[in-house]
Amino acid sequence: MGNFGMTEIILILLVVVLLFGGRKIPELMKGIGQGMKEFKKASRVEDDDDKIKAEPKAEDKKE
Repeated sequence: MGNFGMTEIILILLVVVLLFGGRKIPELMKGIGQGMKEFKKASRVEDDDDKIKAEPKAEDKKE
């Protein structure tokens, strides 16, 4: 389960075109791109929240 050659890639693309049709593929790729963008945005927000929680408050620094 690993090495994909040019023949396998072409065969997979051909099957995708046959299943979805040539007109649906751009819509499908647009949806995938938007999903990836939302996923990255959500993971950045969580990272920012973690950083904020990890930083000591100004009150804690005075001690």
